[in-house]
Amino acid sequence: MQHGKYRFIVGFLAVPLGLYALFVIWPFIQSIYYSFTDWTGLSPEFSMVGFDNYSRMLDDDIFWKSLQHSVMFALLVPLVTLGLALFFAFMINVGGRRRRGGPAITGVRGSGFYKIVYFFPQVLSIAIVALLFQFAYNPDSGAINSLLRGIGLDSVQPLWLGDPNIALWCVMAVLVWSTVGFFVVLFSAGMASIPAELYEAALLDGANRATTFFKVTLPLLWDTVQSGWVYMGILALGAESFAVVQIMTTGPGGPDYSTTVMVLYVYQKAFRDGQAAYATTIGVALLVVTLAFAAVVMRLGRRERLEY
Repeated sequence: MQHGKYRFIVGFLAVPLGLYALFVIWPFIQSIYYSFTDWTGLSPEFSMVGFDNYSRMLDDDIFWKSLQHSVMFALLVPLVTLGLALFFAFMINVGGRRRRGGPAITGVRGSGFYKIVYFFPQVLSIAIVALLFQFAYNPDSGAINSLLRGIGLDSVQPLWLGDPNIALWCVMAVLVWSTVGFFVVLFSAGMASIPAELYEAALLDGANRATTFFKVTLPLLWDTVQSGWVYMGILALGAESFAVVQIMTTGPGGPDYSTTVMVLYVYQKAFRDGQAAYATTIGVALLVVTLAFAAVVMRLGRRERLEY
């Protein structure tokens, strides 16, 4: 069985690794290279400028605003999303009343229907979700302010996306709404695989539902939660945040750069301002932030693996 195993392994890995290097590693190397030039993105001619783009980036107030907003996305959106998903999944799978003659731990009635309802936003494109909430946030004819007027709160009519103090929070709320259902289903699948005997033993020892969650469910789901945190953070730093900010906000990225995130700033500098070299510089900074975020989450979330 050992004969020729390395040739076998290399034969299977050569093509995937080659494709990965060509379409993933090589673009990263090109971006780092172009960040040291004055390339406009259109002209075939450019010259090396050294660290000028990086010095410019460090003096760019808009870059620091976008970095702050991206870090907020990476920290707060996964925290709220995963917290809500864990709560809903636990209630669906463990929150039901005990039925006569049934197990001590059971899910709520109609749990399958609830999972479908929670998962429904995942069926919609993020662009469609952003457009729907853009209409909902409209201060004049939007559903939210219309509801406030309908219940007699005419004096409470926020501008939502037009107010620099709350626009970023409105955008983050859309990301939470659109992604929480996926993790509800993911965590529900993980909880369904936990033996019911563990819950029943905890109840016999006098544990309530909160204690059962923190002492039984969460430790056994920790690997899934940690992976979900990294996945959600990367989404919040990348395409998902770009889509909602680009579609929903004025500018986009406004008002007064209050919703500008790093990935949007890269897009604007490259395709709106024709400063591709500077855009790749910001992209390199975004790569560093993403890798640092993943490393910190994996480091802080490291714990002994539990098996059952």
